[in-house]
Amino acid sequence: MLKMGIAPTPFSVSAILVACSQLEFGDLGIQVHGLSLKAGFCCNVVVGTGLINMYSKCQNVDDSRQVFNEMPDRNVITWTSMVTGYAQNQQPNEAMLLVREMQQLGLRSNYVTYNSLLSSFSCPSDLDHCKQVHCRIIQEGLESNVYLVVTLLTVYSECGGSLEDFRKICLNVTRWDQISWNAVIAGFSSLGNSKEAVKYFSKMRQAGINVDFFTFTSVLRAIGIISALEEGKQTHALVFKTGYASNVHVQNGLVSMYSRCGAINDSKGVFLSMKEHDLISWNSLLSGCAHHGYGREAVELFEQMRKTGIKPDGSTYLSVLSACSHVGLLDKGLEYFDLMKNDVLLETPKVEHYATIVDLFGRAGYLHEAEAFINSMPIEPGPSIYKALLSACQVHGNMEIAVRSAKNLQKLSPNDPATYVLLSNVLATGGYWDDAAQVRKHMCDRGVWKKPGYSWI
Repeated sequence: MLKMGIAPTPFSVSAILVACSQLEFGDLGIQVHGLSLKAGFCCNVVVGTGLINMYSKCQNVDDSRQVFNEMPDRNVITWTSMVTGYAQNQQPNEAMLLVREMQQLGLRSNYVTYNSLLSSFSCPSDLDHCKQVHCRIIQEGLESNVYLVVTLLTVYSECGGSLEDFRKICLNVTRWDQISWNAVIAGFSSLGNSKEAVKYFSKMRQAGINVDFFTFTSVLRAIGIISALEEGKQTHALVFKTGYASNVHVQNGLVSMYSRCGAINDSKGVFLSMKEHDLISWNSLLSGCAHHGYGREAVELFEQMRKTGIKPDGSTYLSVLSACSHVGLLDKGLEYFDLMKNDVLLETPKVEHYATIVDLFGRAGYLHEAEAFINSMPIEPGPSIYKALLSACQVHGNMEIAVRSAKNLQKLSPNDPATYVLLSNVLATGGYWDDAAQVRKHMCDRGVWKKPGYSWI
């Protein structure tokens, strides 16, 4: 068009900016921006909104904001585009401030604005913002908007909202389509109410709504958490019937579900049937083997994974270190821990990784080495570190190290009943009954009580 000498209009520039956004062609978008300036379209609202969207999609939100600030005429759509830009670039605080500024100017947000703002919230620290926006939505009578309800369901589950609040939002669902059913099932699964998630999956099926890979991923996660193997096998059969057996997300969900249920052979069967494996596939099977007594198989899997070129992450190392601990592979565990520490592409080991090494030393009977390892840690030892050492002291009857560990643990968690119970058990195991009773008395004097254990059976 340009080669033919036909002058662009604001609408043609806007259209090509949409294409640049979809393809994330940032360099071409900058050229189009230059063209729009030369053509005198810089004050056009449609072109300005297109530029905001293009820069945001291309992860250049600072340039989006500059275009926004220079626009002389800004309607609600322009503000919403800028809010969306912040949301797409994981900047919830900036999005929140922009909506507040918009409202101070007397511009009324619409459901699209609130939807974009809510979608920027994705972690527990955003929960307060989420509740504030939710209150505003209720004030403006938008709480039953079909799009906002689904977004609220998703955001409350991702930000760790309460089950009570989540259930109240479910009452506002007026259109039960595939998207809303999926949001409810995924929400209950994320919030730890797996039984409710499975129940809603059953209701969805009874309502005749088609399931998709997202439905299967959510419900398989819920089934795995409650170890409902029979429901898992039925869902696996439904996966075949609906044609999702080759979907990698569903396959990973099946591997994880069978692993969590302890059906390691079934988990391996799904794993081996997969054409390609990603990090989630390996981690799901590794975790299952490590937690259900297949320690040596976990180590073999880890070695196979390394040969494929897939880089392990912190979860991978935690599983394989745990496996080494359970089967007593001290040298191999220390080798893997060094491998993790020396991997520049990985974050430094966390407290749970150090706790696993302490457990590894402890199970092997190397209590002094475990204590020396704790003293050499580059990070502050957490309660889990000393609990692991105390447990090992009970097994091997080392009173000296047990007392030192208990004192350190009391400083970190003075009101944790596990500290007193572990120390009391160690003393009782060594025949120090009076000292054990004294620890129990000290526990009572401080008002620390342990909840009694009970069996589901």
